[in-house]
Amino acid sequence: MDLSKLQPAEGATKQRKRIGRGQGSGRGGTSTRGHKGAKSRSGYSRKIGFEGGQMPLQKRVPKFGFTNNNRVEFKGVNLDSLQMLVDTKKVKEITKEVLVANGIVQKKDLVKILGRGELTAKLNVTADAFSKSAIAAIEKAGGKVTALYVSKKTKTEEVAEAPAPKAKAAPKAETKEEEKPAAKKADDSASKED
Repeated sequence: MDLSKLQPAEGATKQRKRIGRGQGSGRGGTSTRGHKGAKSRSGYSRKIGFEGGQMPLQKRVPKFGFTNNNRVEFKGVNLDSLQMLVDTKKVKEITKEVLVANGIVQKKDLVKILGRGELTAKLNVTADAFSKSAIAAIEKAGGKVTALYVSKKTKTEEVAEAPAPKAKAAPKAETKEEEKPAAKKADDSASKED
């Protein structure tokens, strides 16, 4: 075998299409672009979804609903995952750091503990949120729940539920003093009539 005789397999390469090299080549003149129109111009780039001026599909289909910019997304972690951590890693307390270290959630995630599965171990669980069934199961096993996340909605509810400051009652002494002279005047007028 001689390295100087190496060449690509037959059919593996083909010649480049050379355009605009005169009429005799068969690809001269308009250089395979045809006459006029957007596609014949330099700098033409077809927009994604463009259908030649026809109303494109993404505009034809009906629209509904909206995207809530204030939506808060939680990463769900079920009780069976916590029990697995206890069985395999001998964990006694569950925090976000423990879940991140074991690859169950990512650092940026908000964690919500959900109630799927069975929990037999006594655990102190600290997470952003809990479902009612998860709280019941953890407390039934003798554990403790600590929720970290407080929504804007609950904050506003707390403000609304707070008792309004009581208005100061008007001093009663002044009103009594005002009433007395009026009573005296009535007595004086009655005595004059007699």
